Amino acid sequence: MAGYRIDRVSEDIKREIASIMRELKDPRIQGMLTVVNVDVNSDASAAKVYVSAMEGIEAAKLAVKGLTSATGFIRREVGKRLHLRITPELKFIADDSIEKGMNIAGMLNNIEHD
Repeated sequence: MAGYRIDRVSEDIKREIASIMRELKDPRIQGMLTVVNVDVNSDASAAKVYVSAMEGIEAAKLAVKGLTSATGFIRREVGKRLHLRITPELKFIADDSIEKGMNIAGMLNNIEHD
């Protein structure tokens, strides 16, 4: 599969998972969650979904547990919404990039005030 198609499928999956996460009723998947990145392998049989939370890495890890328990539902919904012939296996991974970004923004704000 061409590289541009993998990139397009990756962005489509990212958008749909973010939409599906808002619909889930699991209390572990609440708060300011963001799908940071989706890495789809070359044959589109597996995808790593990086999830970050504004509250920090612990909230992201809790959300990953909830998302992992809902993997079957999320995978089915992604397949239906995107009309993919092969829907990739989803693996959710906690990421702390939003927390790091907030820390950097805070440091820059402190430098600006000094």
